[in-house]
Amino acid sequence: LFLGLDKSADLFPESSSGSDVIVGVLDTGVWPESKSFDDTGLGPVPSTWKGACETGTNFTASNCNRKLIGARFFAKGVEAMLGPINETEESRSARDDDGHGTHTSSTAAGSVVSGASLLGYASGTARGMATRARVAAYKVCWKGGCFSSDILAAIERAILDNVNVLSLSLGGGISDYYRDSVAIGAFSAMEKGILVSCSAGNSGPGPYSLSNVAPWITTVGAGTLDRDFPAYVALGNGLNFSGVSLYRGNALPDSSLPLVYAGNVSNGAMNGNLCITGTLSPEKVAGKIVLCDRGLTARVQKGSVVKSAGALGMVLSNTAANGEELVADAHLLPATAVGQKAGDAIKKYLVSDAKPTVKIFFEGTKVGIQPSPVVAAFSSRGPNSITPQILKPDLIAPGVNILAGWSKAVGPTGLPVDNRRVDFNIISGTSMSCPHVSGLAALIKSAHPDWSPAAVRSALMTTAYTVYKTGEKLQDSATGKPSTPFDHGSGHVDPVAALNPGLVYDLTVDDYLGFLCALNYSAAEISTLAKRKFQCDAGKQYSVTDLNYPSFAVLFESSGSVVKHTRTLTNVGPAGTYKASVTSDTASVKISVEPQVLSFKENEKKTFTVTFSSSGSPQHTENAFGRVEWSDGKHLVGSPISVNWG
Repeated sequence: LFLGLDKSADLFPESSSGSDVIVGVLDTGVWPESKSFDDTGLGPVPSTWKGACETGTNFTASNCNRKLIGARFFAKGVEAMLGPINETEESRSARDDDGHGTHTSSTAAGSVVSGASLLGYASGTARGMATRARVAAYKVCWKGGCFSSDILAAIERAILDNVNVLSLSLGGGISDYYRDSVAIGAFSAMEKGILVSCSAGNSGPGPYSLSNVAPWITTVGAGTLDRDFPAYVALGNGLNFSGVSLYRGNALPDSSLPLVYAGNVSNGAMNGNLCITGTLSPEKVAGKIVLCDRGLTARVQKGSVVKSAGALGMVLSNTAANGEELVADAHLLPATAVGQKAGDAIKKYLVSDAKPTVKIFFEGTKVGIQPSPVVAAFSSRGPNSITPQILKPDLIAPGVNILAGWSKAVGPTGLPVDNRRVDFNIISGTSMSCPHVSGLAALIKSAHPDWSPAAVRSALMTTAYTVYKTGEKLQDSATGKPSTPFDHGSGHVDPVAALNPGLVYDLTVDDYLGFLCALNYSAAEISTLAKRKFQCDAGKQYSVTDLNYPSFAVLFESSGSVVKHTRTLTNVGPAGTYKASVTSDTASVKISVEPQVLSFKENEKKTFTVTFSSSGSPQHTENAFGRVEWSDGKHLVGSPISVNWG
């Protein structure tokens, strides 16, 4: 609903084409019995499908159906490194023992499931982005991790299987494209017309924290929804603080309970405030509520530690690292998470009161939270550390407190002590935002089967929004201030607008090869990445700023310099005349577009150049931002600009 997909059922072809699109998901596998993979109402498996349903631990061909049409697993890499998979601990098959893969694949293309919720939270109808698309699961992640060779093998297999979109909620670390297995695999996929969507990473809010930044990958950051799960902390001194929680279970007693700070009731261990296993003294916490600080260990793990020490509940306080960003968890004991300011105030109360007490109230699900979306603090940020002239992330999508399918092999916290079993779980991360975009790409692909991956991504990017309905700029959860293109890329995805973008920035394999030449890649490096012999033309001037990308990352190597970016637009709408407009937040860069007016026939291509002139490095700031928009009065084709002084 937050994405407006409910309003637009008539815009999306519910005909056969919508159900012929296949989304391949590389992850921890799939729980085939989840209602999100119910195939009621779907026609036969597309004739283009060349994949298979592999047999393994607790998994046979009969676990696939007309929705979950393929399931494979890749373990050669992990077994070469760590020895044979222990089948008593995890399934040597596509079966998901973790939950993550079931969550991402059902987010991308899960069937419509009414009456979904997590323990009563976020109740309603669960639906993937492309409810009629088919799912193919490729298990590449195991208890021992996700190994490059397995990821690469899975991508190569998915290409042969004929998927249309690949969704990879994995990655991390940052290396040159020819050393990056995801980038190498994604290049081959792009060449075959497959859009590859990847998570930007959860290493924000610091700069240069992105992964999966290759220009042939769609890089997705995370934003919030307009939904929250409030749980209040009421102190004995009358002060109240709002937190969030997905705890469901026995209520705390009605009376106030004694409150203690973990740092004061630990057995003298280092980091006693963090509620790490073995650090709390049971005799000091029994029957009390413990205040723990976030950091180092998983949030739900802290709750488990507090519970096993005999405490009745927990208040989890953010520190400076997380600021005011709250992520809800299905804690094992009555617990709520509060922001840094609230945490500091609670600590002040603990110091000043001889007998501090507290109550926690669980309020359930609230919708209509404003402002929303805000960029999640954990969402990884630009600039792009590999190629600063390519602006990343590309866009943001919902990634905080997302409800989707889950594995029955594990509880909602994923902890071994969690014996609860749920059909749906609520979790957060760019792992959740990536499949939103994968599924939306599948919808666009079904409406425009002839579009290239670059055209589909361009449509998603140029129609994304960067302001609220009030006209205010999208906020960053980490700062409480407006976010920038290094945080949100071209903005928050708007699927309905993306179906009809007017113009697109298209790219071919040759364009990407030219980009590699501009990076001065050797023939050997290009061959590793592009799987072909390719010689850059010695007589040609290659420029990174000429890659036909739907955004502009300007890098001034010296003050007083001029940088030109050339772009080509393709008209995918009716004939029309588009005018360019430029906005920017700095006076120290002059931006001009030439020509300023472009008239298109149907399917016509037109080229323009944007010239950026720097009048010296601006005082105090290393970055500046702006926007280029083309409009015919009906379509708005927007591109973000970032400016960096090298």
